[in-house]
Amino acid sequence: MKPNVGNVDRIIRLLLGIGMLSLIALSDNNLRWLGLVGLIPLFTGIKGWCPLYAMLGVSTCTVAGEND
Repeated sequence: MKPNVGNVDRIIRLLLGIGMLSLIALSDNNLRWLGLVGLIPLFTGIKGWCPLYAMLGVSTCTVAGEND
């Protein structure tokens, strides 16, 4: 699995995942289970690889020597 998630994208995914997971503790209604969806951006942010990006051929990683 070649990394396809860049640094800025990773930070956004990590923050989004943590924010969504916080719904489990902070919400008393059915939205709390929506917080489990936060595991997806959290996992992809930690691993640096997104299966959807891989299927679509998208990468937000910077490539060394790209602008040479």
